[in-house]
Amino acid sequence: MKFKINRDHFANGLAQVLNVVGSKATMPILSNVLIEAEKDQISLTTTNLDLGIRCKIKAEVKETGSVTLPVKRLAGIVRELPNLDVVFDGAANHQVKLTSGGSTFRIMGIGKEEFPPLPEFGEDHVYSLDQADLAMMLKSVSYAQSTDESRYILNGVYFNFRDGKLSLVATDGRRLALLSKDIPTPESGGGAIILPAKTVSELTRLLDKGALVKINFNDRRAAFQIATDKDTSGLIDHIYLYSKVVEGNYPNYQQVIPKETHQRIKLERELLLQCVHRAALVCSEKANSVKMKLSSNLLELTAQSPDFGEAHESMAISYSGPELQVAFNPAFLIDPLRALTKDEVFFEVKDEVSPGVFKTLENFVCVIMPVRLT
Repeated sequence: MKFKINRDHFANGLAQVLNVVGSKATMPILSNVLIEAEKDQISLTTTNLDLGIRCKIKAEVKETGSVTLPVKRLAGIVRELPNLDVVFDGAANHQVKLTSGGSTFRIMGIGKEEFPPLPEFGEDHVYSLDQADLAMMLKSVSYAQSTDESRYILNGVYFNFRDGKLSLVATDGRRLALLSKDIPTPESGGGAIILPAKTVSELTRLLDKGALVKINFNDRRAAFQIATDKDTSGLIDHIYLYSKVVEGNYPNYQQVIPKETHQRIKLERELLLQCVHRAALVCSEKANSVKMKLSSNLLELTAQSPDFGEAHESMAISYSGPELQVAFNPAFLIDPLRALTKDEVFFEVKDEVSPGVFKTLENFVCVIMPVRLT
């Protein structure tokens, strides 16, 4: 195989597929990137068996072929090459010669036959939506995923395609975030998957390359075909991200959302975020709560810890209900406020032992369990 390629395009493509490769690969081939040269492009593929990614880059292909090379070492070399033009020349013994300006590197590779192929999908469950919409939805809920490995079902984001809409849900048992969006769904009905946390972060990183993302899935795996703008970074056509899904039944999240809350307050998101953030500066591991007190047209936030002292913040609100106090872990307040982009949010609360609920007019709900007031 032989091709000539732009150094920056090559480096950018390798950067797209690098994250999937772990530092402790179980087999040497899993530390490698599969490079395939065909027509006027090369494709770069990496996998760790649970997650795989492929992207394609323009190149002047003189001879087609394939080889796998250690991806981290290769990415480091390509970044440092002196000239924009890079010539890649692969021999039959899987040794590759890289030439750029006065630099020449010879790198030993492994044949393609040892590389685990990425699975292709049927047309069972296929959906398309706007990349910006999916990125915004993931950002709005993913902070609520559990990191407790004993509750593996919650270590990811739940995608539920049903009745003409997509709902994304994440929960760690103490808070739950949900966002729904109308999308065209096929006649054949919906479907649902739990996407692992590692895939969620990788997908979020990739979702700014162009207009559409196409989602395929079955009971065991999912694939995201991310369209890229033709003129960005030398990447063409699409990036293909494949992932195993978390197997099991996601809990019934609808029953966690309170059916009735007595008080509903409209709040300025950015102002509330700043107040909670400042109040939380005095919190400690032992005293990690911010108390919210509602009284006539006033919201007061207080936090205190024996080690540091106390903080008090107040903001004017439109409220005429009874006086009410409730306390929350400050991170549970900060995370949804930081993830949202709209100026106004609604906060609903019933009493000091019931969950608090953030809502927006865009079908977003975040339920947070209170901290017991002492």
